[in-house]
Amino acid sequence: MFQIFEVIFWLVLVLIIYSFAGYPLILMLLDKILKPKQHVKIYDDKPKVSIIVPAHNEEDVIKDKLNNLSQLDYPYNKVQIIIASDNSNDETNNIVMNFINNSDKNIKLYEVKERKGKTNAQNEAVRVATGEFLIFTDANSMLDKDAVTELAAAFTEKDIMYVAGQLVYVNQLDNITSNSEATYWSYEMKLRDIESRLQAITAGNGAVYAIRAKDYIDLPLIKSHDAGIPLESALRHKRSIFNKRAIAYEKAGETSGDEFNRKVRMFRSILDTIFRKPQKYNVFKHKWFSFFYFSHRTLRASSFLLHIVLLISNIYLSVFSGLYSVVLIFHISFYVLALLSRVFQSNNKLFYFPYYYTMTLMAQLTGAYKQLTGKSKPFWEKAESTR
Repeated sequence: MFQIFEVIFWLVLVLIIYSFAGYPLILMLLDKILKPKQHVKIYDDKPKVSIIVPAHNEEDVIKDKLNNLSQLDYPYNKVQIIIASDNSNDETNNIVMNFINNSDKNIKLYEVKERKGKTNAQNEAVRVATGEFLIFTDANSMLDKDAVTELAAAFTEKDIMYVAGQLVYVNQLDNITSNSEATYWSYEMKLRDIESRLQAITAGNGAVYAIRAKDYIDLPLIKSHDAGIPLESALRHKRSIFNKRAIAYEKAGETSGDEFNRKVRMFRSILDTIFRKPQKYNVFKHKWFSFFYFSHRTLRASSFLLHIVLLISNIYLSVFSGLYSVVLIFHISFYVLALLSRVFQSNNKLFYFPYYYTMTLMAQLTGAYKQLTGKSKPFWEKAESTR
């Protein structure tokens, strides 16, 4: 029995290390060996686009968002802006209507009568969209003036279904929470850039992305576009790519509570990432994408399960081995550091890294619990520190 637990311990440890360090190294090696070309972009054609902004009670930022969209460097006779107000009960709708009445831009307020969440608001707004391409962006995300041009220019091949832009956090240096999230996001962007050039990305971000209107999919309301569309595109033998020049600026959460809640929301259908649609792992059909998805999505989403197994196997092994007892001391010390960081609100990176890492695991566990118990919801309250 000892040998079985020892094999389990080392196998799980290798998978954890591989998902965060081994996979990025393999990607960089593949990038060096295969030398994939950058995607060619065509800037001459300016297709008609519909920019869809889902919003629930965004009175604090919606005027800034409308001003931002009104200053894009794109022909405005080819831009339709739709504010999909998800049953807002603050001043959001009034602010939008006042802006429309004083603007010469093609802006429409679409009022969703029953609040069912972001994905539902997007699904409904698409039905009144007239653009060849659908641009999605959040109310608190400010687009670079060339973002729409960059997104539209990237659809140069018929099999490209989805283009994700780059999210840049503007408050990276403000505190340890926003700095940690921004640092992690920068690491993610580098991985997606390589995945995109090799074949396709496995996820996008909600701040800035585009979909061909004819390829749009009504996802289940609990799903998000940034997690769901890249997978669905691959299963349809189409591609989702990353364009780092299509930039959106946003504030990262500045409190650990806001970040935890955001991560729980991100992981609200985490078990689907791991277990549903096993055909996504068919490398003969989906090639590099299957490898990317398993390494980048499945193993990451399984982290909370892997860490539970790692701890249980370590405890068992420590009963019979002094070496594994020492390992267990370091193992538990990591979580103690995380707890101390939380209790004392430490800004010391030595303490904060264990906390940030453990917080992510707990958010995954919470998301899985909510999904299993039917408590996952398609809507949520915005993080105030991101506004």
